Amino acid sequence: MTTENPAAPPANPIIRGEKVYLRPSERTDLDDFVRWFNDADTMRYLAMRAPMGRAAEERWFDGMLERQGKRDYHFVICLLEDGRAIGTIGLHEIDQENGTAGFGELRLERIWLDVYEGNDRAQHSYQKA
Repeated sequence: MTTENPAAPPANPIIRGEKVYLRPSERTDLDDFVRWFNDADTMRYLAMRAPMGRAAEERWFDGMLERQGKRDYHFVICLLEDGRAIGTIGLHEIDQENGTAGFGELRLERIWLDVYEGNDRAQHSYQKA
């Protein structure tokens, strides 16, 4: 019997950058999501203001699964070096007929982004990309 590191990155992730790769969200990620959404620094940049509990996150996850691959794509951002999850990213309101959103694998031609005012680190990162 072999033991694999569940956080290890796949040998050749489909969507990857120099330091990170994207993978689908799994129910096992929910504890991380709840922890992130209840972090004061993270919540400053989100539209939600109420604390997030496990039950609410499970409800969101079930809805996300229904939309996944249709109008939305949700991914977990992981480090290539050790597979550790460090955040999430999503494409929303995908219009596959007109090709709006992003990623060549999805045959999309344009992507747009919302970022909260005052989230300077994110704005800098997006402008750099």
